[in-house]
Amino acid sequence: MNRLTEKFKEVLLAVLPIVVIVFILHLTIAPLEINLLIKFLLGALCIVAGLAIFLLGTDIGIIPIGSKLGKGVAKSNKIWVVVIAGLALGFFISIAEPDLHILGNQIAEVTGGVISSTSILLNVSLGVALMVTIGLLRIVFNFPLYKLLTGIYLVIFILSLFTSNEFLSIAFDASGATTGALTVPFMLALALGISSLKKAGKTSKEDSFGLVGIASSGAIMAVMLMNIFGGEKNIQGALDVNANGTTSILQSFLTTIPTISKEIFLALFPILAIFMGYQWFFLKLSKKKLAKILKGVVYVFIGLVLFLVGVNAGFMEVGSVIGYTLASLDSTVYLLLISFVLGLVTILAEPAVYVLTHQIEDVTQGYVKRKIILLALSLGVGLAVLLSMIRILIPGLLLWHMLLPGYILAIGLMYVIPKMFVGMAFDAGGVASGPMTATFILAFVQGAAEAIEGADVLMDGFGMIAMVAMMPIITLQLVGLIFKFKSGKGGLQKNGTKK
Repeated sequence: MNRLTEKFKEVLLAVLPIVVIVFILHLTIAPLEINLLIKFLLGALCIVAGLAIFLLGTDIGIIPIGSKLGKGVAKSNKIWVVVIAGLALGFFISIAEPDLHILGNQIAEVTGGVISSTSILLNVSLGVALMVTIGLLRIVFNFPLYKLLTGIYLVIFILSLFTSNEFLSIAFDASGATTGALTVPFMLALALGISSLKKAGKTSKEDSFGLVGIASSGAIMAVMLMNIFGGEKNIQGALDVNANGTTSILQSFLTTIPTISKEIFLALFPILAIFMGYQWFFLKLSKKKLAKILKGVVYVFIGLVLFLVGVNAGFMEVGSVIGYTLASLDSTVYLLLISFVLGLVTILAEPAVYVLTHQIEDVTQGYVKRKIILLALSLGVGLAVLLSMIRILIPGLLLWHMLLPGYILAIGLMYVIPKMFVGMAFDAGGVASGPMTATFILAFVQGAAEAIEGADVLMDGFGMIAMVAMMPIITLQLVGLIFKFKSGKGGLQKNGTKK
């Protein structure tokens, strides 16, 4: 109960700024209908309660499962086990990731079903499964992360030359959506479990980071290949924004609960089944330890259902209405200012951010403070949402005009910063683009794109998650550069402590 209370206080402080911003806008330049405002407040309550329960469940359920499966794969000392585990776990955890379902449904809605959510789910999950396998093999064979990432993004650059602008936005958004509230803690624990037992038991904590970043690149390549070989070209999109609210207050929540519950069940069941099989044949945990893990999984289920019901029934609709209203004003100053502030504070409400920042602080033995990481992530996401809105406002400014120089800078920084920060930075990019970003801010940006003359909801409304996934990589790498200068030429040792 004490741990749950601590989580509740932590989450409340994170969500409160978003509620305050919406209320200020409601009382000033973007008034909301009363039913929308009530749904928003109920959604906020669901988010606070759900996120607190989820974080507690992650600590005692998902992280131990990922860690023990990772150690089990490493103990086998067989490459074929690593390959099968990577493909199976990568596919199952991705195809049922709630964020990806949300994005797939949004794509299907905006395109009028031309691009189906099922095709997005299957293609992205296959891409993620392949790259998770490559990421695990990298840990086993001790292949440098920065070299692998350089090769991966070189392939992505080549594929982008043959990808349409619409699919380019969707591809990079999919990479962020695959690394959500459920997949990030699991992948971090899986990587930590494998890296902790390699090299005859010598811990290589530097290798515990990077798997999330590698996995998310699989989503990018999968959607690009889907476009190149699928032949879909020049797809148009539109978004129906209803300032009065699309449904009644209770209907919004009641109709969302079954869908979300099914998605979360599908997300958890395959992983739980694999873990129980491993427990039955190999692990043999005591009944007390097993019961604790299973209780954590139940908490995760309840917490994620509450959290995502709150986001979908309360936050998402308000996001698109506020975006549309601000973009309809005579001055764009308010739109740009609110874009930056929303990005700045929304990252604090992402569930996976807490998991990653705590793991970074633990692995570096407190040398890299989580407050520093949170500040870097907040600034990065704030700038990302701001730049996304600028892209919508300026005709002819395309997504690749920002992504290309951004990733060139990110790849260049990999060669000069302490290597531990490489994995941290690319993992942070995936973590930043979680359920709050994939719902509230994406809805906000798409609402603005619908209102701005000359903008296209499909080409301009999507792509924001891509920016959110990229900017924290750069800002966190810059933090790594500062730490390198502070701690001398050698930077950090492999165990994360100061030399």
